[in-house]
Amino acid sequence: MLSVDNIEVIYSDIILAVKGVSLKVPDADIVTLLGANGAGKSTVLKSISGLLKSQDGKIERGTIYYEGKTINNKSAESIVKMGICQVPEGRRSFPDLTTHENLIVGAFTRNDRKEVKEVFKRILEYFPALKKRLHLKAGYLSGGEQQMLVIGRALMGRPSLLMLDEPSLGLAPLIVRQIFDIIEKINIEQSISILLIEQNANMALNIAKHGYIMENGRMVMDDPCDKLKKNEDVMEFYLGITEEGGKKSFADVKHYKRRKRWLS
Repeated sequence: MLSVDNIEVIYSDIILAVKGVSLKVPDADIVTLLGANGAGKSTVLKSISGLLKSQDGKIERGTIYYEGKTINNKSAESIVKMGICQVPEGRRSFPDLTTHENLIVGAFTRNDRKEVKEVFKRILEYFPALKKRLHLKAGYLSGGEQQMLVIGRALMGRPSLLMLDEPSLGLAPLIVRQIFDIIEKINIEQSISILLIEQNANMALNIAKHGYIMENGRMVMDDPCDKLKKNEDVMEFYLGITEEGGKKSFADVKHYKRRKRWLS
């Protein structure tokens, strides 16, 4: 469905943020993109969704294909109409609009009112917590409710590819589990492909089929998730598990030194 082929992204004609990154998202699969803060993960999503221009960024080299068509120079609005929706980091609801209004905004590309009503009903089935909040302004929702809202808003556009940027950020563990259960359910029931950026590597690797790891703007590893979970470097640096099976402590940063072979 999606193929990112060796892209380089520059901000303000100066800052090289992404350096020759390639990845693929097959039809109806969940793929995760892992990496530390500042690795360039969000920039990759913005390159796909067309949001780079709003931040003075551009794809300098490489090509992005969606269902066999190049989408490099298309506007964000046209990319949404093609079936790609991004849920940004930090939720980004419209705080002065009600929950109902936020959801309806997500359907601005859809003209079939009957279809919109059906999708709206299905979203409330996925997120029953929103039913009692429909007439409440989004700014008064809890963090978990806001995350449910923005995922639901994206689904109102009937995407074929849903891109999620840090959906667990700032949420309690129980809410995170609920969000990830719903993400899996959406993928299975609606056959929506999902590209997931997530700091909670354990949760991401458990629901995704394939994983990519970025560092310093480059892709340093990719494999099926079952294999990544057994990789010593992934276990140590992303899952916090040492070779002896214990949890690694980073309290004394002097004892934490990343092995150089990652970039070899």
